[in-house]
Amino acid sequence: MSGNRRKAFLVSAVLVGGALLMTACQDTDKASDTGASQGSSSASGDAATPSGSSAAGSGKDSGAAGKGSGATGGTEDGAGSGADTGNGKREPVGQSCGANDISWNTRSETQAGGYILISAKAKPGITCVLPAALPTVAFGSDGTEAGPAEQAVGEQITLSGNTTAYAGVNPKSTNGDGGKELDSIIVAVGDDDPEPVSLKVGTITVDKPVVTNWHTSATDAVPAG
Repeated sequence: MSGNRRKAFLVSAVLVGGALLMTACQDTDKASDTGASQGSSSASGDAATPSGSSAAGSGKDSGAAGKGSGATGGTEDGAGSGADTGNGKREPVGQSCGANDISWNTRSETQAGGYILISAKAKPGITCVLPAALPTVAFGSDGTEAGPAEQAVGEQITLSGNTTAYAGVNPKSTNGDGGKELDSIIVAVGDDDPEPVSLKVGTITVDKPVVTNWHTSATDAVPAG
């Protein structure tokens, strides 16, 4: 083979090899581009899925919230508040009185052998309810408690403004000479009242004391016996 023909053969081989190499590179690049495109599409699809889930969740939450609002409104409208007066209306229910809600006063009376009249008024700006039960009245360091002077339970009384409630205490319901000398009483609105008050009454003899229910008239609060 002459030198010219060998040179021509080598050039041709180089050209063919270069063409094959370029073709292979193009195929590789195309495959890479296709893979990248598919990966991008797949990633895009995956990203869209949480978004869709979030939207669905948001829709659910909105529905639940709407349902909750309706339920709350229904409860408020249906149940209402206050005490039923029997004519389709409701009146607000006042809070129970505590001893610290009340302005107290005592005075000695001579009627029925002598007793102590307790009067109770709500402090300014306060409206509260005295329950239909005996006031709690105790004497001395041993806490001797007054028993009932009436057989029937009274009615509850709403204190507000100038409304006054009265209860009568007979410190000595016995006829003997026994008893203990005291000069104050402890008064509370029921046994659970957390802040009972001490009221000065002068010197009294205490032996099996009794107390009336609350009354809106002082004349009804005279303890018997």
